[in-house]
Amino acid sequence: MVYCMGTINNFTDLNTWKEGHLLVIEVLQVVKLFPRNAYALVDQITRSAISITSNIAEGFSRQSKKEKVQFYHIAKGSLTEIHNQILICFDTDLIDSIQFKTLELKIETAGRLLTGLIRSAESKSS
Repeated sequence: MVYCMGTINNFTDLNTWKEGHLLVIEVLQVVKLFPRNAYALVDQITRSAISITSNIAEGFSRQSKKEKVQFYHIAKGSLTEIHNQILICFDTDLIDSIQFKTLELKIETAGRLLTGLIRSAESKSS
């Protein structure tokens, strides 16, 4: 992943969004191999994953600090949902330990970046 050090003009310029996007892609790759009887979990984990980057994008477009922070916190909640869901997947043998560790590392990275984005948005004046 190449990070730009220049001006941030779009949500896709945010490192937080980039890492979240990598997580979404990884999740979608993993769940497409799940059995049909795991449909409810596939649906929930897919919606949670997509919600992370969607809320980062929406927060980026908001003008007020309060709204930005609110959407970034929603993204953080979705990230926590994903963590819970991959624990369920691992504990029910839908994913192996390598897939679990890979996803968990991506979740941790996205979480750290999202925490930084929230702090940055909170510290800026409206």
